[in-house]
Amino acid sequence: MDKLQAMEVFVRVVETGGITSAAASLRLPKSTATTLIQKLEVTLGVKLLNRTTRRVSVTPDGAAYYTRCLAILAEVRDTEDSIAQHHARPGGRLRIDVPTLMARSVIVPALPVFFERYPEIKLELGCSERRAELIEEGIDCAVWSGELQNSSLVARRVGQLFFATCASPAYLAAHGQPLHPADLAAHRCINHFSPRSGKIADWIFAKDGERIQAPLDGHIALDDENSYVAAAEAGLGIAKIPAFVLKDAMEHGRLELVLGDWLPEPVPLYIVYPQNRHLSAKVRVFVDWIAELFQEHDAIQLRSTLHPPSLAAARRRV
Repeated sequence: MDKLQAMEVFVRVVETGGITSAAASLRLPKSTATTLIQKLEVTLGVKLLNRTTRRVSVTPDGAAYYTRCLAILAEVRDTEDSIAQHHARPGGRLRIDVPTLMARSVIVPALPVFFERYPEIKLELGCSERRAELIEEGIDCAVWSGELQNSSLVARRVGQLFFATCASPAYLAAHGQPLHPADLAAHRCINHFSPRSGKIADWIFAKDGERIQAPLDGHIALDDENSYVAAAEAGLGIAKIPAFVLKDAMEHGRLELVLGDWLPEPVPLYIVYPQNRHLSAKVRVFVDWIAELFQEHDAIQLRSTLHPPSLAAARRRV
């Protein structure tokens, strides 16, 4: 029996709550994971897990062993990393999860630079609007926007995500320009709803210390970011999209800025990873690279002028 592999399987079973999910996240057959756990219990002479047809729970002995396994595995990986760093660059499989629009417009176009620095890393990039279950799905780290609720994750703040209100030239030609957030009640608005909760997001605007927050009764709501932008470009109404997307759409004449003095409030950007997961060299360099990318990205930092008053107001609020 490979004792370290058995420890890793046991740790993942505790974290995911099941042998099937643990085996899948480690890319092992379920039978192999089951055998390793059984051999580990025989070797230790104690029962580590309580198993029923519906769930797996850890025993008191298992909980104590889990804590020790975390420390041992972290020490082994630290030792391996310290030696490997003298002989090779970070490498291996790295699975991350990022928002769809950010992947398309910001991260993927910059990946040639990342791979030039770290050619030994094999990247698996998941794109979605949801907040993935990192441990259960075997994800090393993820980029999230907005406030965080899960205290079990380590979060490094890497920037802010600015939004702007916009519409297609055809829509504005037919319906006119709103001059104040209150005017949106008379317009067609494109709403966004959370794929997690199904809740439609309020529209929030700020200017010179005044803050307006209200729901708008739109005629369409979407949870997919790409479809949301496509709806705005198709002339379905007024939308609120990330500034880095609007910058490109404006340059190509697909969208126009509206309510330039009333920018929606920015939200924080984080890169997150499990606190009980060893931060390997490949994860560390990716986290540092993302932080550098966001810091230098023109549209993420809102250095480019979408509209002079809106830019000045946004910079004052940062």
